Amino acid sequence: MRSSLALSLVWISASVYAEAGSAQPVEVAVAESLADLSLEELQNVVVTSVSRRDQPLLDAAASIYVISGEEIRRLGATTLPEALRLAPNLQVAAIDARQYAVSARGFNGNISNKLLVMVDGRTIYSPLFSGVFWDAQDFVPSAIDRIEVISGPAGATWGTNAVHGVINVVTLSAAKRQGAHVTTNVGNLERSIVGRYGFVLGADIAVSAHLKRFERDASEVAGAGNAGDSSRGTSAGFRADWARGGDTVMLKAGVYNGTTDSRPIYGAVDLSGSNLTARWSRRLDDTSNFDVQVYFDNTKRLDNFLLQDDAQIFDVEAKYRKTLGGHRLLAGVGYRRAKDRSTPGLIFAFLPAEQTQTWYSGFLQDEFSLTQEFAATLGLRMEHNPYSGWEALPSVRLGYKIADDSLAWGALSRAVRSPSRFDREIFVPTKPPFVVAGGPNFTSEIATVAELGYRTQFGTGASLSATAFVHDYDRLRSGEVVGKAFQFENKIHGQMRGVEAWGSWRPRINWRLDAGLLWLDPKLRLKAGSTDPTGPSNLGNDPRVQWTLRSTHSMGERVDIGIAVRHVSQLPAPVIQSYTSTDITANWRVRRDLQISLGVRGAFDKRHPEYQGFSTISEIPRSAFLALTYQP
Repeated sequence: MRSSLALSLVWISASVYAEAGSAQPVEVAVAESLADLSLEELQNVVVTSVSRRDQPLLDAAASIYVISGEEIRRLGATTLPEALRLAPNLQVAAIDARQYAVSARGFNGNISNKLLVMVDGRTIYSPLFSGVFWDAQDFVPSAIDRIEVISGPAGATWGTNAVHGVINVVTLSAAKRQGAHVTTNVGNLERSIVGRYGFVLGADIAVSAHLKRFERDASEVAGAGNAGDSSRGTSAGFRADWARGGDTVMLKAGVYNGTTDSRPIYGAVDLSGSNLTARWSRRLDDTSNFDVQVYFDNTKRLDNFLLQDDAQIFDVEAKYRKTLGGHRLLAGVGYRRAKDRSTPGLIFAFLPAEQTQTWYSGFLQDEFSLTQEFAATLGLRMEHNPYSGWEALPSVRLGYKIADDSLAWGALSRAVRSPSRFDREIFVPTKPPFVVAGGPNFTSEIATVAELGYRTQFGTGASLSATAFVHDYDRLRSGEVVGKAFQFENKIHGQMRGVEAWGSWRPRINWRLDAGLLWLDPKLRLKAGSTDPTGPSNLGNDPRVQWTLRSTHSMGERVDIGIAVRHVSQLPAPVIQSYTSTDITANWRVRRDLQISLGVRGAFDKRHPEYQGFSTISEIPRSAFLALTYQP
């Protein structure tokens, strides 16, 4: 019923606003306020995450979706996971008021570990479990240029843990963040304010800085009231960009802290951290360039229930590009060092408490044309991790340009998820005798992935992208009975098959429809001799089907209205019932320097659960917000 009502609302509003738009001439500026680009221009969007160079989206032989910064701001998203809901090739589920489960192509969970997430080249996953603490990520919508979302393996390009995909958050340069910008958001679940200011120093240097403060109310546990996960925090950061001749330098830094309400016995969850990223690029000549990036990341987490951890990561990578004849060559080396100290919580401990890990890698890539229509990309990365040693990550990608506006592509890749401290060094309870005694024999999880994709544009008003994939897994994590305890080993294998597709259609210059579909078919099983009592159900909890539909309209030059419907089918273990959620957002440009936004999330559903937590299942309530944006 709710699903039918939401879909009816999309189509009824489409008719109403389409008629409103035809009542008077529509200027080109109206189309630009409706969406960042026309669909024709969208096909020429430049992406960098597939081959680590600038290339048109249409030519990228991968399943990639680009979320524009303007879409994020129009949606009213205040957290990175909420912005990622715009990508139809991702699974995004709110666990509670602070944490999310985010994955691509399955295996979603509290500790998802097969998706590489970066912000301007800085990896933000934790060395504890190879996943992301989403509540610790600073997110300033006004600073986002785009988010490139690759579903499917990218290990040859980006390294281990990019098994199911890559999320690359690209922020605007300081030169594009000039002047003052203030956004305040008031709602029944969240309040926030973000201030940003940019200026120039001389002719070569642009600088921008921001300050953010937020408060977020608690979710609810079914039948038990307040979940006790309300939170608040502050973050600040700056970015400076310098360019002269063939040299460019980027320097970026951020700090944050946050806390929750104090819980009985366990107290509050306290977060803090800082990071610094520097990148230097030099154009050597018309056919070659070189760049090096260094970052340092420090994170602290105090949670007496789960864990207390203090981690420092140092990372450096150098790349050299050369065009030689018909070949685009890329070569690089990387080094990472992570040191962390983990104090036991109530449930588990990491032993030893202190650990220092190092990774190093080298990679080569060659892009070349086989014929005028056929192009190939061969890549190989060799990466060494502290647990399983050297891993080879090869890939082959082929693209066939059917026409100027159509591309068929295929890829075959070997992807690796290397062990983390969670796999090798977790113990439950915190003192012997242990029920879970780490995983001394745990080694890398392996996936051999085949993909076939098609991307096309129909005239200037519609586009379509579709990908079919098969992930063939070996050595997935299992829990084996060893003596009187469980240990992690690699005795699950099988396949994940699926289809992901999305498209856009602009029936009028002031009206755009976007739709997406993801279908998953897991076929996983225990290997012979396994003593795992639960089997593959512990690897993730995924819907078989999810679909999205968005309608965006411009009503004149000052008002646009967006309606987004998202359906997720039932999760099997534990069972989370299927749900359909509808978000409605209206933006009114009162003046050139002032915008008012109104929004409702979950408009036709008072509350619903989306994912299970470690000990409870929270319900995500309907929310409403009013936002004011001032930019003189």
